[in-house]
Amino acid sequence: MKGLYLVTDRDLCGGRTLDDVVLRAVRGGASCVQLREKNLSTRAFVEEALRIKRLLETYRVPLIINDRLDVALAAGAHGVHIGQDDMPYEAARRIMGPEAIIGLSVETWDDVERAETLDCDYLGVSPVFETPTKTDTKGSWGLDGLAKIRACSHHVLVAIGGINLANAGDVITSGADAVAVVSAVCAAPNPERASRELCSRISSIRDNGHE
Repeated sequence: MKGLYLVTDRDLCGGRTLDDVVLRAVRGGASCVQLREKNLSTRAFVEEALRIKRLLETYRVPLIINDRLDVALAAGAHGVHIGQDDMPYEAARRIMGPEAIIGLSVETWDDVERAETLDCDYLGVSPVFETPTKTDTKGSWGLDGLAKIRACSHHVLVAIGGINLANAGDVITSGADAVAVVSAVCAAPNPERASRELCSRISSIRDNGHE
């Protein structure tokens, strides 16, 4: 998993539909979409996931569901992202099966060390910088913390938290394989242009030898 990873937040989309923002982000180059909904009913969440999945199929972009394995299974999503207080990884893998993409958030060094024994598909390094979209964390990693994780972890690293066009390059240089953004795209006046600029920044760093 590399490049730009979009995490949705309908409250940041202004007067636009979530479908429209997701579509524009993917057209701009987002390579993965995580659907995050904290307040929808299960029925509404499944219906939305099915709709977004159909939208993404044209672009061959995987759909990841935040937290809710039931929704992921019902919608036939490609995978789930779970936090440290969600279902244990081993149980999630048994339920989702070997082909599912499963990401796991790491917020402390103990989380990182435990994750080294797991075969999850990626670690969500959360948060790299302080961010108003995620307030239930145990502090921020910073670029030094991200680099420390990169030095010891065999996992793909997806960095999230306060990432934008100004710092995305530094995040990749510090060891992230992908950058996950919320407000940098969902709240952007032009989500397609914002995604394209982020992807260009990530690519330029990689072209200069940072993989």
